Amino acid sequence: MVRILAEGDDLVVRLSWWEKAAARRGNVRVPLAAVCRVTCEPDWWRALRGVAQHGVWIPGGMCVGTRGHHGGIDFAAVRPGRPVVCIELWPTAHFSLLALSVRDDAEATARWLRHLAPKIDSSTRWRQAIPVPEETDLS
Repeated sequence: MVRILAEGDDLVVRLSWWEKAAARRGNVRVPLAAVCRVTCEPDWWRALRGVAQHGVWIPGGMCVGTRGHHGGIDFAAVRPGRPVVCIELWPTAHFSLLALSVRDDAEATARWLRHLAPKIDSSTRWRQAIPVPEETDLS
């Protein structure tokens, strides 16, 4: 299970050794200023978007790694049966979303992150959908 920490002005997702091996990457670090919205998803599979890129994806077992979609790249470290903390990031960040099953209470973790991040968008409590290319004005 991942651990979410605040180190200075950064949000750090500390992965266990096996999650690092599965995701083929180290810990994830993003500026706290890049956090846009934090929500909890009770159903772990609803937090996953796009298609698997790098990592390990065992249906019904675990999902660790990056997932790509036309809205960007998500990082997921989720396990079945656990609620997921969904951390949406502003477009300037490397990832669009961090979907993380946590060891502790997911709702308490989400509240802590909302309090900690300086640029939270509180216009809605729900996670935003990926924009559909056909509906986006590209001109």
